[in-house]
Order: sequence, then C-alpha cells, then structure tokens
Amino acid sequence: MTQSPVPSPEPLKRTPLHDVHVALGARMVPFAGFEMPVSYPSGISSEHRAVREDVGVFDVSHMGEFEITGSDRNAFVQRVTCNDVGALKPGQAQYSGILTKAGTFVDDCLVYRFEDKLMMVVNASNIQTDWDHILDQKGGADVRLRDISDETALLAVQGPKAEGLIGQLTSLGLAMIPYYHFAQGKVAGAQCFVSRTGYTGEDGFELYCRAGDAEKLWHALVGAGRAEPAGLGARDTLRLEAGLPLYGNDIDDTSTPYEAGLAFIVKLDKGAPFTGLEALKKQKLEGVRRRLVGFKVSEPKAVARHGYPVFLDGKQVDVVRSGTVTPTVNAAIGTTYLPKDRAQSGTKIEIDIRGKKVAAEVVKMPFVPHRTKK
Repeated sequence: MTQSPVPSPEPLKRTPLHDVHVALGARMVPFAGFEMPVSYPSGISSEHRAVREDVGVFDVSHMGEFEITGSDRNAFVQRVTCNDVGALKPGQAQYSGILTKAGTFVDDCLVYRFEDKLMMVVNASNIQTDWDHILDQKGGADVRLRDISDETALLAVQGPKAEGLIGQLTSLGLAMIPYYHFAQGKVAGAQCFVSRTGYTGEDGFELYCRAGDAEKLWHALVGAGRAEPAGLGARDTLRLEAGLPLYGNDIDDTSTPYEAGLAFIVKLDKGAPFTGLEALKKQKLEGVRRRLVGFKVSEPKAVARHGYPVFLDGKQVDVVRSGTVTPTVNAAIGTTYLPKDRAQSGTKIEIDIRGKKVAAEVVKMPFVPHRTKK
C-alpha cells in the first residue's frame, strides 16, 4: 500500500521590503504566513527604546486591507462591525471588531472612511477568514469588495519625533491631523494616506502606499539621524506595555469585547443591527463572568509567557495570554482572564513557570501611559 504524499507547507509570503530587511541583517522569522523581521542587529530593547524616546519604523505590510465601494458600503460595514461607522466623517478612522453571532471576535480591525469608499484593515493571520466571513454577509447589498492587501504597503512611524521626521518629507500639515484621522498626499514623493494611528501607545503615523513605493519611502525614513528600523519583537513589547490587545492572545473567538475591556468599540444603539448584537445585549444585561487583566510577576528573573497556566486560590482559571519582560517597565508583565469579582488591582495570582508556581499581582493597565496626540 502506497503512502499518500504529505502536502508541502505553503511557501511564506514576503513584503515588498523583504530584501531591505535582509540587507540590514534582520533576523527573519515566519509570522502569519509571512517571512518577517523580528529584530535588527541593534536588538529588541534598542528598537523599543527608540520608539519610546525618539522614532522607529516598522514594516507592517503583512496586514490585510479590504476596500468597500458601492452605494450600500456604509450600511454594509455597519452590519459586519460592532462600532458605529455612521459616526465617521471622511478622513476619520475607528477601531472596531468583526464578530461572530456569539459576540466573540473573528478579528479586530480598523475602519477608514473616505469620500467614496471605506477600507478595513485586518490582521495578517486572519485575512482569508475575515474575507470569507464578510463575503458571507454581502447578500443583495450594492457593495463591491476588493482585497487590496498584496498591492498595499504599510509603514508605521512611531515615537515622539515621528511628526518631525515625516514633516520633513511632506507638505501635509501633520500637526493638524488629530488622533484617528488621516490625510492624503505625497511623502518623499510617494502617494500615501497618512493616518495618525499606531500600536505602540506613542504618537505616530501609519503610512499606506502602493507596494512599489515602499522601498523609496523606507529609505527616506530610516537611517542615521532619522528613524531606527524596528521589528515584530519591539512591536510586541511596546503594544503589551500600552495594554493593546493582540488577536490570538488577548482576544479570540472565545472572548467578547466586554470581557476584553473593549466596551468602547461596541455601539448597541447605533441604529443598525450587526453580527453579534443580540449576544452582546444579553451579556451586557447579565454581566460578564470574566475580565482581561494585566499582571506583574513578583519574582525577579521569572518570565510568564503565553500559554503558561494561571492559578487563583490554588485553582487554574486561565493561561497567560500575553507575557514577556519589557524594557520600559523593566519587569515581567502579562495579561490573563480572571473571574469578574477578582479582576481588580491587588489580586494575587500564581503562574506555573516550567513547573514552579510563581507569585504575580494584578495591576492596572496600561502598564505605561499612552502619549498619543489627541
């Protein structure tokens, strides 16, 4: 009897800046189906500090982008996301969720409103899942959906000196772009839309451009006297310190926005039904049974990593959702879900770190203050 051949794994995709990262000596790793830079020779701590103190640039071109046009575009995105698209004016963006009927996360996303279209930005690991989920809800709506992920590049320029750096490369009035707003124009000769958003807790911008312009834009931003390149490692330590959730860790298809501390993205009364509405109405009425909390490990040199068991009063209640040592806090921190009545600062928990139970304490999130410009 012949054995069936084992199917070859899908080859990893590459962003338009792959060769640039390799030339810079980046350590490349598989991530969400892409080969991505986790760090550069200066190291994660240096890249992290550059963003907190100066400016760093991330290649996040692996993220997914869906363009929605047609006369029913606003009503359609209202139906497939939980925040209120109707509250957006052209030039504004919002953080939102794509939910299951049970009110749990298919994904979290950003929604951008233009004069003639909407754009949804989704996590790289969920591009196909999100696309299928959204397409299933199209019905007879007058909308045209286009997955523009492969033709779109995205650079995140983050840190207190981000505005000054980009300002040298554009005629756009960056100081006039409020948080979660965007403007369209040229940066270093590349046509972009420039969004005052990010995933670090610092002020900064995300620059969307055509894939073919990514390298020109990168070289204008990165280098001596400009920005330090930063990889996925620093992106994770920065976002954890800022208390920003990561899909697959802090939020997933078993957790709701109310449990995850993201009630602000749920608009039950926006005047349009959305997927997950009834489940979330019920949960709001009855109350959640658990909440996502932040914690700090009490024992020096003990690091609580994703998946480690978490104990409360001797009983396992969850696992570590996100966890590492971060440079600004300079301690091992993390997130987990606890029963609602114990989900407050000062609660003592234990984490099984390679067979040893280590003490930790619930602390308020974010672990460092946000310095985004309002």
